[in-house]
Amino acid sequence: MRHQRNTPKLGRKEGHRKSLLANQVCSLIEHSRIKTTLAKAKAVRPLAEKMVTLGKKKTLHARRTALAVLRQAGAVSKLFSDVAPRAAERKGGYTRIVKLGMRKSDAAEMAFIEWVDGAVAVEVVTPEPKAAAKKAAKPKAEATTEAAPAKPAKKEKAEEPKPAE
Repeated sequence: MRHQRNTPKLGRKEGHRKSLLANQVCSLIEHSRIKTTLAKAKAVRPLAEKMVTLGKKKTLHARRTALAVLRQAGAVSKLFSDVAPRAAERKGGYTRIVKLGMRKSDAAEMAFIEWVDGAVAVEVVTPEPKAAAKKAAKPKAEATTEAAPAKPAKKEKAEEPKPAE
């Protein structure tokens, strides 16, 4: 029976899903932040946190277990040498998910998943009020047949020679 086993399926069969999640965790280890759908980010979080917990153990068995799951030796070595030591004093909660809004093409909810001990990833982008002000303040040019006078060319300053010492 499947009591209390709520694994997100992500519309994939088991082998494809495991490969997808392993690749996502490897990308997270390599880049410290990845942009993906919210459903995938929520599915990646438990696996990424388990890998960090393995990395904190620093045993050969933990390294081999992580390699069996992730299947990328470079990602495992970076996990054990870089990511896990940064999280040594934490007891859990190594990742954060930052919601980004909807994707234009299919309206899927997008999110960043990143390490908590890393830098803040998302900067709020606000529209520039100057652009709206320029559009409103700019008067429409009158249609004339005469060409506007050309601007005078900038004069170059002559460099003064330095006295010899």
